[in-house]
Amino acid sequence: MDILLQQLFNGLTIGSVYSLVALGLTLVYGILHIPNFAHGALYMLGGYLTLTMMVYFGMNYWVSILISILTVGLISVLMERIVFHPLRHSTPIQHKVAAIGILLFLEAVAQLIWGPDFREMSTPYGQAVTLGGVTFTWQRLIIVVSAIGVMVLLYLFLKKTFTGSTIIAMAQNREGASLVGINTNKVAILTFFVAGALAAIGASLSSPINLVFPGMGHLVILKAFVIIIIGGMGSIPGAILGGYILGFAESIGATYISADYKDIIAFVLLIAILSIKPQGIFAKGVA
Repeated sequence: MDILLQQLFNGLTIGSVYSLVALGLTLVYGILHIPNFAHGALYMLGGYLTLTMMVYFGMNYWVSILISILTVGLISVLMERIVFHPLRHSTPIQHKVAAIGILLFLEAVAQLIWGPDFREMSTPYGQAVTLGGVTFTWQRLIIVVSAIGVMVLLYLFLKKTFTGSTIIAMAQNREGASLVGINTNKVAILTFFVAGALAAIGASLSSPINLVFPGMGHLVILKAFVIIIIGGMGSIPGAILGGYILGFAESIGATYISADYKDIIAFVLLIAILSIKPQGIFAKGVA
């Protein structure tokens, strides 16, 4: 029983990170209606920037995360303004090629600045605690609590504020939103900033229990695509639920089946769910 509880907590930790990354991806999909492959590069930059602020500038962990959030958010906005906005009337394949180009460019820049080596990020919350038969570090608990807190704040922002409502309106019908007076350019900028911030938060929280390296976003973004397909393309509740479903499935599968097949579980789960609900768990839409 203790082993199961331990793995459920580990799944909660992994799922929290997956959900944060998938949320940013699904928000951008709601605006562009294309998969943003470059989102994984934003995740990678978030980890590197937090590490750099802590190691080279001696900043506090939380201050480093804040700087990472703002910086990656701005990079995400520049991505939208310089690349995606000029292509807004282009075909979907052009968006996809542009996104892959940004991904490769940002990874090359990261390798040029920080090198190809794996780096370890320290944390002031590395102490281990045992509670009810479950052993965890404070860092893992911070990941879960922080991720849930961010998701709640995002939900309240989208549902309870006028600005959040404009994002939902634009995701549902961009042309209609423009006709009723919504500034679609400003909404797109805000959406990309939020998406970049979510990627930076996910990377900054998880890097102390993983490693930081130029290709760290590859597998995470691949699984984020699986999550938003499972949850329903463009669905925020689907992204959150899909992230936790995948996190629990990976953690329990690694324990009771084999850790060697942990990453394959995501795609087996995708096939299983889509065979039952081809459109995903939730209907399409950000709301």
